[in-house]
Amino acid sequence: MPHTASAKKRLRQNVKRHLRNKAAKSKLATKRRGFAALVAAGDIEGAAKALREAQKTFDQAGSKRTVHKKNASRKVSRMAKQLAAMKAAKAAPAK
Repeated sequence: MPHTASAKKRLRQNVKRHLRNKAAKSKLATKRRGFAALVAAGDIEGAAKALREAQKTFDQAGSKRTVHKKNASRKVSRMAKQLAAMKAAKAAPAK
């Protein structure tokens, strides 16, 4: 346990930040899972909407340094790639 006043304050700040970051990261995981579920179901319109929402959430988390900016960008890029593959598969003529 901290003894000095500054160490006690630092502990309080760390606890608050930890809870805030945990909530934000949980939101990111929820958005990612929601998108993955729509992709698995084959719902292109729903997945596109979910991607837009997820992109906003990931960009906010990256700008606030909850996650690294490039980490957020990479995950959004991978989701966009999945959506593009789904659209391409639907547009391709069946043989």
